[in-house]
Amino acid sequence: MASNRLGRINEEIQRELASLIRTVKDPRVTGLISVTAVETTPDLRYAKVFVSMLDKSDTKEVIQGLKSAAGYLRRELGHSLNLRYTPELIFQADDSIDKGAHILELIEKLEDHHL
Repeated sequence: MASNRLGRINEEIQRELASLIRTVKDPRVTGLISVTAVETTPDLRYAKVFVSMLDKSDTKEVIQGLKSAAGYLRRELGHSLNLRYTPELIFQADDSIDKGAHILELIEKLEDHHL
């Protein structure tokens, strides 16, 4: 039961952050940024936020910008969510889309090789 609640909280944080990131005024936080997943610790103290950028060249800059805006995002998140604790946000680049594309490319090469 607790994991179901945690899953709902993760989804809610993901949804709220997706809209809040657009309001960040840091010049490093630009381009198309997607919040791909959120993993919150069971005590709701920390939330690891996985983000993916369309432009991969400035990933480190965007992550730095999000880290510096974490206080603002956490405060705004606290206003919109009804939780006892608003988790501390830890931003991390999500490269799962790239890994998936690479695996798909390898599978296609194997299929072409066998035909």
